[in-house]
Amino acid sequence: MAATIYLHWAATAYTWVRSGLYHSIIRGDGQVQRLHSYAVDLPAHTWRRNSNAIALSCACMGGRPDPWTIPPTPLQLEALCQEAAAVARSWGWDAGAITIQRLMTHAEAAANRDGRQPHDNYGPVIWGGTGERWDLLQLEKGGPPTGGEQLRQRVRQILRGEAGAVGAAGEVGAAGAETAPAPEPLQFVRSSAIQARGEPLATAIDEHGSSWALAAELLERYGLGFEWDGQRRRILVGALDVVPLFREDAVQASVGWPLVEITLQQALAPVILRGILREGRAWCRVLEFAEEFGISASFDPFALAERRGG
Repeated sequence: MAATIYLHWAATAYTWVRSGLYHSIIRGDGQVQRLHSYAVDLPAHTWRRNSNAIALSCACMGGRPDPWTIPPTPLQLEALCQEAAAVARSWGWDAGAITIQRLMTHAEAAANRDGRQPHDNYGPVIWGGTGERWDLLQLEKGGPPTGGEQLRQRVRQILRGEAGAVGAAGEVGAAGAETAPAPEPLQFVRSSAIQARGEPLATAIDEHGSSWALAAELLERYGLGFEWDGQRRRILVGALDVVPLFREDAVQASVGWPLVEITLQQALAPVILRGILREGRAWCRVLEFAEEFGISASFDPFALAERRGG
């Protein structure tokens, strides 16, 4: 199939995060948890539609017996559209490319609303299906069954740089006359250095006091082989003993810099951590790198010791 982005809800609580099912999961507070590289196929997010596809999912709709007791939040829907727009940009798509054939909800995919007809209709009953999947058919309880088009319209607005956000009731606002401001880039206030394995390591200190270092220098210091994929802004690391922590405070798009992902070189390529592209090179937070790669750290002064395991 042609490259496609599928939008889901996970039928869970707002804090649910699990790798293997979706490429990214958006928590109830709008935090995007990037779990797998967008360059790999996952096996089971959208029936018979998993090849050349990306799955983004909101952790919501897990209420029992009424799923609408845990509805999609405005922050989730906004983050979902922002992430879909970021993927679209990385693939060279403009607003005109955002059609149902390229970006659709699981409800629409299940009902073959894109016209591809790769399977029986297991989508919403109102579309002649069995009702097994109806993800994002509606964005609010009792709302119109136009969730997919509402989300596509918001993604188009983002790609055009127009104002308009997902409102409290889940509806996509109309495009306004003003341009939506881009996030202010995280500021770096000074250069510094720490000790890493007994040798100086150059760092940059951001406005919040966090230390950042060049990802390549950290990987080389700890003997971790890697390859740089510039087209996808991804560092592939050759390590077999790392289990990603999927941190809640992982670097988000709101940092204002182009994002870089550090991922493993294996079939499902789980993302270890996210960094930024600054001055043409990939940087990551030093402490986050240490925690993900099992490196001992001490404080006052901040220093990294040996790698004790992932």
